Amino acid sequence: MLTDLPNLLTLSRICAIPLLVLLEAIGAPWADFGAALLFTLAGITDYLDGKLARERAQLSDFGRMLDPIADKLLIGATLMCLVGFNHMPSYGIYPAIVIMLREILVSGLREYLAGIRIGLPVTKLAKWKTGVQMVALGLLLLGDQGARFMGLGGLPVGGIGFVMLWLAAVLTLITGWDYLTAGLRHAGVNHPAP
Repeated sequence: MLTDLPNLLTLSRICAIPLLVLLEAIGAPWADFGAALLFTLAGITDYLDGKLARERAQLSDFGRMLDPIADKLLIGATLMCLVGFNHMPSYGIYPAIVIMLREILVSGLREYLAGIRIGLPVTKLAKWKTGVQMVALGLLLLGDQGARFMGLGGLPVGGIGFVMLWLAAVLTLITGWDYLTAGLRHAGVNHPAP
């Protein structure tokens, strides 16, 4: 189970976090490019692990538990790096806070609802939110400095990423509200103890 390819891909996202943090701490153009590349590869593993698990019939409780944890660790570490190493304007902390709070809210709701044996499925809008968020974070990690390193000097990569991060934050609020109202519908109902 732990050595199944989908679970190894999920674990690779967690293992990538220290290297991503180190690259962001270095702050050189080549390091920004490396951090963006590493984050992109991690994002691809997020897509592949679920696809492979379904295709190979390797779905497991361990994988279902680990996948959202790996996602939240990667997103949280990336947001903290971008804010902490000043790789975006200081008011970028606001969309970062919104995104982090929503992740904690949804995790708590899922844990509560799992205790009463009710699932909280991922919505289409939440998938779009994740896509916008991943692209935004990848662009912010690359930044203008990393873009110049790649030969894309005139392209305002950091600015595009920052606008997309705000869009992700708006989608985060909408999907967070949807999940909260869905969870609250079950909170007031008397459920038998599992």
